[in-house]
Amino acid sequence: MTRSTPDSCPGVLRLHQAADGPLARIRVPGGRLSPTQLQALAEAARELGSGDLELTSRGNIQLRQVRDPAELASRLDAAGLLPSATHERVRNIVASPLSGRVGGFAEVHGLAADLDTGLVGDPRLADLPGRVLFTLDDGRGDVSTLRGDIGVQAVAADRFALLLAGTDTGIRVGAGEAVEVMLDAARGFLDLRGTGETGQWRLHEIPGGVERVTETLAHSPVGTPLELGATHEIPIGWLDQDNGLVTLGAGVPLGLLAARTAEFLAAVEHPVYLTPWRSVVLTDLDEGPAETVVRVLAPMGLIFDAASPWLRASACAGLPGCAKSRTDVRADLAAAVDAGRVLPGDTRTPVDVLVPTAEVTVAGRQHWSGCERRCGRPTGPVTDVIATDEDHYRLERVDPPK
Repeated sequence: MTRSTPDSCPGVLRLHQAADGPLARIRVPGGRLSPTQLQALAEAARELGSGDLELTSRGNIQLRQVRDPAELASRLDAAGLLPSATHERVRNIVASPLSGRVGGFAEVHGLAADLDTGLVGDPRLADLPGRVLFTLDDGRGDVSTLRGDIGVQAVAADRFALLLAGTDTGIRVGAGEAVEVMLDAARGFLDLRGTGETGQWRLHEIPGGVERVTETLAHSPVGTPLELGATHEIPIGWLDQDNGLVTLGAGVPLGLLAARTAEFLAAVEHPVYLTPWRSVVLTDLDEGPAETVVRVLAPMGLIFDAASPWLRASACAGLPGCAKSRTDVRADLAAAVDAGRVLPGDTRTPVDVLVPTAEVTVAGRQHWSGCERRCGRPTGPVTDVIATDEDHYRLERVDPPK
């Protein structure tokens, strides 16, 4: 596939002109935010934007209705969230949020930081499309399900499988080699994607891309390919860390984290990790403070109940944020949740069923979209709920490729 238009992914220095105003996307490699950084983001959302931090399906942050782009860039630079003007849009790195604390074979957050440093340090890699995704999976198989362009998954404490376009290449490397082989793969992708801005955005779009990039690497396949899962459990609720401390996983309805709630999270003064499932993970707590956090933040809208219907549903921006949307998708989804029409289980939904908005009832994982583009749809098995006009949705079932 060759694109006919240039990659228009927004960043901090190149905003997207959404229907409701300028939109900035802030990359958060590995999802890690210090309390100071989270506080800076909350203040920016309240003083320069819509008042919400919008969590994305890649563990990044969006600010809508940005009123002063130059001031936003200055604040993010001061907070360490804009380390490179040339590479800011290519720093799409997702890491297993619980790594090093709950389960997994290896700690990958350090690798995420090293990968970010390596990306920013190579001038050529600034030419990567803003759609390219790097994944670092600690062995539990959570972020590998995102089927990123270039990734590694731990198979032992110091041994990683190299993944390209969501498949295992059979290449195995030690932790000390993992970052460099990922950077080499990124360079190989650049060699193949075509010249100019209209080349392929993703590795899977290049015919034979996985095999062709693999051939450029100084490693040969040696391992039996891993079978990667299509689903995983979102880390929600009280999670006992391996060292006796506590991690709290919290869902964020519609991925909209109010600035005031973000400030309360920052005030706990512990590391926060954003997840690609539009949730947050607060780490390294003693039991007493963890209980206090739940008591304070649950009434503010954060979800600590793994059975919540909000964890089964996601949505695109919809109206008024997106001019292409046919309806206010988020309001329609919220009404379905309130009415008990987002159900547990995974009942298969017939294809091309047209349903009035007030009657849409769907079981299991679902994504509501205001148009056929289906922006933000998660990977894995999902029921698409697609607006056809302001009064009807069409339901379709999407299963992952085998």
